[in-house]
Amino acid sequence: MHVTLRQLYVFEAVARHLSYTRAAEELHLSQPAVSMQIKQLEDNVGLTLFEQLGKKIFLTEAGQELYQYSQQISRQLSEVEDVLEELKGSRRGTLTIAVATTATYFALHLLGRFHQRFPGANISLDVANREALLRHLEENTVDMVIMGKPPENLEVVAEPFMDNPLVVIAPPAHPLVEGRRVPLTVLQQETFILRERGSGTRIAMERFFAHLGATITSSMEISSNEAIKQAVQAGLGLGIVSQHTLEKEIALQRLVILEVDSFPIMRHWYIVHRKSKRFTALHQAFKDLVMEEARGLVNKTPK
Repeated sequence: MHVTLRQLYVFEAVARHLSYTRAAEELHLSQPAVSMQIKQLEDNVGLTLFEQLGKKIFLTEAGQELYQYSQQISRQLSEVEDVLEELKGSRRGTLTIAVATTATYFALHLLGRFHQRFPGANISLDVANREALLRHLEENTVDMVIMGKPPENLEVVAEPFMDNPLVVIAPPAHPLVEGRRVPLTVLQQETFILRERGSGTRIAMERFFAHLGATITSSMEISSNEAIKQAVQAGLGLGIVSQHTLEKEIALQRLVILEVDSFPIMRHWYIVHRKSKRFTALHQAFKDLVMEEARGLVNKTPK
């Protein structure tokens, strides 16, 4: 079997997008050129890698197997490039990070500081939900992940670097804003807009209320922190979000953090990577920066 790296490179892009057109755009190739590479690859391996149903293409069983290997090869080639750059004494290289959607409010600040120190570095950032973050770690497709609760079923290194308090938010005109500290029994009478099931915030909230033997009523589930904040501003209910997401809304007096018994729900942000991950000096520099900058980020948290 004679398979070229170029064929694998093109195949990985098509398999990732499940689209010849999008792969061609990413690779700056014509669609016929992409199709030709895939046809040559299928001829070389002697198996069909894609099947078409209607207007959509899907990986065959052979395609799924080859996709896993092509991703591993791509990661290893990227590691080789970074190691060789490091041996040259270069400050160049690639940093691939995935962060929880809630963490973008401070992760971009961290990446900005990192870019200032290492302007020659290439940074790849994926903002994703918890399910996608776990998949990144399981498949080892990124260097590091910034997330709330680390996985328990994978061999990872997870280091906490900052508190992540979850707070109850309300519009400024809400009746509970003017009162004293809100008892949990009063909170249970309110309606909430919540994150979708499976999100880190939702899991922490459900465990918190289950531990206290309390329940709350949900009127809406939304997968975006920004949409939750806007819904709360519109008076559709109360919300529970990370305090780190509220800097702008608190400053503009669009939202208020309620003083509620047993709140905030205290979580932590972790920087996570596979135990087997081979760190370059550039990767270690970012991890060190995260730990150094955490104190300054905490001081900026809105009250």
